[in-house]
Amino acid sequence: MGAQLKLVETNAPEPILMDDFASVASGVAAERSLLRFLTCGSVDDGKSTLLGRLLYETGAVFDDQLQALERDSARFGTTGDDMDYALLVDGLAAEREQGITIDVAYRYFSTAKRAFIAADTPGHEQYTRNMATGASTADVAIILVDARKGLLAQTRRHSYIVSMLGVRRVIVAVNKIDLVGYDENVFRRIEQEYRKLAGALEFLECHVVPVSARHGDNVVTSSDKTPWYGRAPLLALLENIETVLQSDEVFRFPVQWVNRPHLDFRGFSGTIASGSIAVGDRITTLPRGRSSRVARILGPSGDLDVATSGQSITLTLADEIDISRGDVLVAASASAAPQRHIVARLLAMNEAQLAPGRNYLVKIGTNLASARLVTLHHQVDVHDYSEQPASVLPMNGIGLATLRFETDVVAPPYRACQTLGALLLIDPHSNETIGLGVVEDSDVDADAVTPSWSVWLASGLAGIGALPAEDGASELAWLAVSAIVTAFIALALSGSVVIAVMVGIADFFFRPALRVAFRSAWAAASKRRALVREAELTTDGGGI
Repeated sequence: MGAQLKLVETNAPEPILMDDFASVASGVAAERSLLRFLTCGSVDDGKSTLLGRLLYETGAVFDDQLQALERDSARFGTTGDDMDYALLVDGLAAEREQGITIDVAYRYFSTAKRAFIAADTPGHEQYTRNMATGASTADVAIILVDARKGLLAQTRRHSYIVSMLGVRRVIVAVNKIDLVGYDENVFRRIEQEYRKLAGALEFLECHVVPVSARHGDNVVTSSDKTPWYGRAPLLALLENIETVLQSDEVFRFPVQWVNRPHLDFRGFSGTIASGSIAVGDRITTLPRGRSSRVARILGPSGDLDVATSGQSITLTLADEIDISRGDVLVAASASAAPQRHIVARLLAMNEAQLAPGRNYLVKIGTNLASARLVTLHHQVDVHDYSEQPASVLPMNGIGLATLRFETDVVAPPYRACQTLGALLLIDPHSNETIGLGVVEDSDVDADAVTPSWSVWLASGLAGIGALPAEDGASELAWLAVSAIVTAFIALALSGSVVIAVMVGIADFFFRPALRVAFRSAWAAASKRRALVREAELTTDGGGI
């Protein structure tokens, strides 16, 4: 937190036409590095328009696409007689009809210096999960801010999410600067406010640029309408910003597939998550803890002597060891150990809220394990990033929680290994992905974060079925109000404060108990009715 921010001064080179989309995606152009970035921010801040303008200015729009854009702008455009560059990115019918981004759109373009994979993500709160998907693979985030509106709740939420997912370099594009008359005071106010916000996050670089995506000001070239800016335009920042994958040097290799093509070969295939491995190195298999030596390393083109992070390989070992998909091979000298309890920062991605006491399937690397959310320590208020007590985590909510697994898992901190430090929470009944998370550092003291008594009580009542977990603290407040009203009625009837207090307490605790009893009786009656109906169908042949 509070990392030193630095500014990079650059000049934009002349963009060139991209020759081959596939070469950009695969990064085969040796003279050009590859940068993955996303555009995010609140709804209608101009994310799609900015990305469309970048595609147009860098020559990534072909003649037939340009003609289609002119036709579509006349039909779907929201920019009057001008071309609506957002239509280059928003391709779904629903997106064009509503003028919003719904799904993540990936686009490719390049300049003489660098190739880019851009993810255009939605700004609506309803589609925050899609934004998180785009951020999960990004090196840099372009966070858009409407110059007329300033920082909004979704701007702050997206900033927190990109920081949470390990994006350490951001460019804040203060868009629609033309609609405020290119006012420097408006820009400086937003810049100051965002830099104050960024101080609470872990960004290494934070650049703020005034742009007009519609007219192209400071997108590719510097604009003469903002002489007070005096720094690099957006594309120059993208070309020169550093991209360093944050990971330690410990060798970690999650096994994706046990490769057994014939009787004489047994290898373990996957992608190296971190570190490097060489023939002859000793490794340990987790969670079982057996050791062996690397006999061969096979890559796509044959045997290798050494393999490093990011390479897809197959390893063979000198010893026959029981290894399955989901196991992790680590360097024998590593201090890594499997664990059953992890502390993770979670983002709820579904209307089915995350609640203590519930069981989930958790995907970590190539492993799929069953876990229970045992404690929800707090929820983050996206307006000021303060930590608030909570009994459930609603959709788009961000919070800190402890998960207890039924089996040992390998889950290093996310800052040490993004591949194995990230997790997905899956509903075991519907198979829907309902949350994502990142493993916090091992020195996080979960016990030091003590929820309020109301959170403990609401969680406990929800765990026994006395309270719906979806309602949480609000339902608990309703029980308290009901008890107070009942106490006042008892006071009016009896005239005794002692009796009123006792009746109120009894109402508070017995009302949930009656709810549990009623639900149990109703479920039993429903089961009996189902058995009777099944017997009737079997007897009269109605079930045939």
